[in-house]
Amino acid sequence: MDSLTHLALGACMGEAFAGKKLGKKAMLWGALAQSIPDIDFLAAFWMDTPSNLLAHRGFTHSLLFCAMITPLMAFAAERWHRPHNISLKKWLLFFGSVIFVHLFIDAFNNYGVGWFEPFSHKRVSFHAIYVADPFFSLAPGLACLAMLYFRKTPKQRKRSWQIGLGVSALYLIYCLVNKWKVDSDVKQIFEKPEITYSRYFTTPAPLQNWLWFVVAGNDEGYHVGFRSLFDREKQIHFQYFPRNDSLLDPIKDHEELKKLIRFSQEYYTVEYWNDTLVFNDLRFGQILGWANPEGKFVFHYYLEHPYDNTLVVQRGRFDGWNYDVLKGLVKRATGVQILGPPIELGNGGQ
Repeated sequence: MDSLTHLALGACMGEAFAGKKLGKKAMLWGALAQSIPDIDFLAAFWMDTPSNLLAHRGFTHSLLFCAMITPLMAFAAERWHRPHNISLKKWLLFFGSVIFVHLFIDAFNNYGVGWFEPFSHKRVSFHAIYVADPFFSLAPGLACLAMLYFRKTPKQRKRSWQIGLGVSALYLIYCLVNKWKVDSDVKQIFEKPEITYSRYFTTPAPLQNWLWFVVAGNDEGYHVGFRSLFDREKQIHFQYFPRNDSLLDPIKDHEELKKLIRFSQEYYTVEYWNDTLVFNDLRFGQILGWANPEGKFVFHYYLEHPYDNTLVVQRGRFDGWNYDVLKGLVKRATGVQILGPPIELGNGGQ
């Protein structure tokens, strides 16, 4: 999730833990603990982009890191606030819970989290919520503002963190239900056109949880489309993108490329933009893909110009956005088809 959401959730958890005893300091400890796994952003200062992509949400988002940093923060807080009546066991439980919640909710979006680093490089991703979903962030954010406003009224502060954490938890459950519904629909749709695929995923389109990005394919290429929870017909308007592995033959032994392929979890395509070789990671969706089936992928890496890739993960995510684009997203999310007829899959969608 985004940094502000982590801060808000941590502050709510801190208030729940020791708001009556520590006041606003409890919120600060919670916000700090909830943010500490994101210390991996420092890696960007000395790592190349492919290495940094793997480092982000890697070891600092692992269960081992949680186990290591929890006692350090617990001992520091226990000594800092002496004298007090909070046992070390409670400090350990608090910091362990807050940090684990960070690792857990980050696994809900499409970047993936290295829970098992350094023993396994497997990334855990539920693909159930967009990385910045205002419907998830609103409740804890408002709760934090309310707790600051009602700083001298414990009853109101308690009600605020209960609503902030409770609504967020219910929304995550709601997202998982939506995920199950979309996956069920997609599997039925795949049976009809007989799409050949060895892997697939569904993940929410930007800023909401009703329109989902669908990718299915194999080492030859991928079918890409969108599915709304409110679509009535059991069909998806697919666009086909060949993977074009042959374009990588001259550089197939480069470490940079190997890291990109590992990061993409095999969901990638390669293409030329004029004379520039580009690596696309499909997991992050397309720029305005629900309106333009042939739209560029948000994650595009210039293989021959590595120094032009500092913002590669969300490059151009909101290029071209305006009121009409937002209105189009809302319409498509509510089940209104804004594209042409379904693409025939027999000719590769071209």
